[in-house]
Amino acid sequence: MALYPKLIMDALATVTYAGTKKNLVDSNMVADTPSVSGNKATVTLLFPRDTDPFLKSTVKAAEAAIKYHCKDALDGLPVEVEIRTEFKSAPRPEVEKLLPGVKNIIAVSSGKGGVGKSTVSANLAIALARLGYKVGLLDTDIFGPSMPKMFNCEEVRPYAVKKDGRDLIAPVERYGVKLLSIGFFVNPDTATLWRGGMATSALKQLIADADWGDLDYFILDTPPGTSDIHLTLLQTLAITGAIIVSTPQQVALADARKGVDMYKNEKVNVPILGLVENMAWFTPKELPENRYYIFGKEGCKKLAEELQVPLLAQIPLVQSICESGDSGKPAAMDSDSMTGLAFINLAQSVVTVVNRRNKEQEPTKIVRVKE
Repeated sequence: MALYPKLIMDALATVTYAGTKKNLVDSNMVADTPSVSGNKATVTLLFPRDTDPFLKSTVKAAEAAIKYHCKDALDGLPVEVEIRTEFKSAPRPEVEKLLPGVKNIIAVSSGKGGVGKSTVSANLAIALARLGYKVGLLDTDIFGPSMPKMFNCEEVRPYAVKKDGRDLIAPVERYGVKLLSIGFFVNPDTATLWRGGMATSALKQLIADADWGDLDYFILDTPPGTSDIHLTLLQTLAITGAIIVSTPQQVALADARKGVDMYKNEKVNVPILGLVENMAWFTPKELPENRYYIFGKEGCKKLAEELQVPLLAQIPLVQSICESGDSGKPAAMDSDSMTGLAFINLAQSVVTVVNRRNKEQEPTKIVRVKE
């Protein structure tokens, strides 16, 4: 008896590829006819990309299947198996070479949830675009994505584009902003029950496997607190600076300090561009001149002075901000309104502090942390 290609193909047909839930043959993953030389079989498997999470397990399963199904073909002589791998898409660039066309990466963070960080991120991105800058916005909150709704594009599904030999995700473009969110790829009515590794892997794909192109500002809307997501961002991108969002309330300010500390940590060393005081005061629609400090007065301003960082903006709490976010038409679209003007002023302040930061400080380095 002897080895022959069909025997090897029959063995590969017993191996299921987790990415398609089909066997390797039906998944068209056998690149060409297996070659045989004496007791050695050589097989080339074709994977979607070099970062395929099922690559190693699939290769091991294929090798084991060939040895098992072909063990009687050589009258007791052991079968040698060589599995080679090829990829449909060119390999992902090294971390240091990701996003070569992006000039400034801004992380918008908060120590706690509910302070309006996503609202600030969305309106800042739109305001920068209205000032004439090329802007991208990444919703990095894997477990609670909100940008598709805020940009009125929940039903949109990004498509793939071929660029430099790679299959890349084309960001959704809305209001002059390039936008990506895990919300485009999951059921909005179903909880995302992922372990940390799955979440960070998905985040890396949204960063590295997307066609972001040339951007003046790349805004990262981060989840509240400090988590694996933040660490992944710091290890993947050289963040130009961070903006911390808080309300004037003392509880929120206490958590804002933690957010500041995370970026100022000596292992991280990302500059704090400034603080944004959201819900600074309440102004009723029928009394636009009145201010009611329902969460306290100028708490974020005092914290900024204490930390010696700029207070970039004080955003009032008005009904139209909530309504515009829910309707998918962020307040920054109307620069004549009180809130629209506040976000335009915020964007102008961000441009100023970023230019100063780039002039006076060295570029941020990607964080190297042993996990």
